[in-house]
Amino acid sequence: MMPAGFEYRSVRVADGVSLHAAVGGEGRPLVLLHGFPQTHLMWRHVAADLAADHTVICPDLRGYGASDKPVEDGADTYSKRTMAADVVALARALGHERFALAGHDRGALVALRAGLDHPGAVTHLACLDVLPTLDMWEVLHGADAAVAFHLYLMAQPPGLPERMIAAEADAFFGHFLDLWAGEAEAIPEDVRAAYLDACRAAVPSIVADYRASAGVDVDHDRADRDAGRRLEMPVSVLQQDWGAALGYDAAAVWSRWASDLRHSTVTSGHFMAEEDPAGVVGALRALLAR
Repeated sequence: MMPAGFEYRSVRVADGVSLHAAVGGEGRPLVLLHGFPQTHLMWRHVAADLAADHTVICPDLRGYGASDKPVEDGADTYSKRTMAADVVALARALGHERFALAGHDRGALVALRAGLDHPGAVTHLACLDVLPTLDMWEVLHGADAAVAFHLYLMAQPPGLPERMIAAEADAFFGHFLDLWAGEAEAIPEDVRAAYLDACRAAVPSIVADYRASAGVDVDHDRADRDAGRRLEMPVSVLQQDWGAALGYDAAAVWSRWASDLRHSTVTSGHFMAEEDPAGVVGALRALLAR
């Protein structure tokens, strides 16, 4: 389903872990990281445009899609620090010591961690429709937090969340595809089926990814915030107006993390790369020109 000119590669990035990635185009490298409950396919429209003058790399994250899904063995297996190291190793294996990086949802959290941990590798950074993990937990309060019930479910110790989700996997993952889409037609049936197939086969690793964001990822973010560590590369953030709904200033939150920030509120739904690919391409091209 990726555009013509993209080829698939399986690239080893750590002991026992290879990432499945679609690679196409020529020029300055740009890595695009998908969100939940999706795979690299979410970038199919954006990648087609950007491949005209960039080498575009679209991997499935560790634990997702056709990438390897190591068994959770301690907090670090699916920490964003570990997943960010995967991405840097992927780019290097493909010949790119420095690259621009954009992520959506879960992929944006991985991208943020890559920017903090590997500032020499990430030249430009875009994060779509998230808050940094530590800030995300801090803005969720009371009944308004019900919108994020899945965060609390998958934060629980191993066992119960995996069994509950696996019992009705299509209903669980399909709920988010339906609820978060501003335009249902933006995710056609064949793509939706691919997402559901991929998620159904990855319940333990998806839960482990989210569980890490209620534990070790918070620790890493807090340590960076306490140390005053910031993103020094150009940063663009695109997100829905969740701040108005939950009572926080999203641009102010992000400004604490990024020295060179451009923050934009979008009118599309959560799946903006599929609902408004032209808008996302324009924002990414503007970022890469900075």
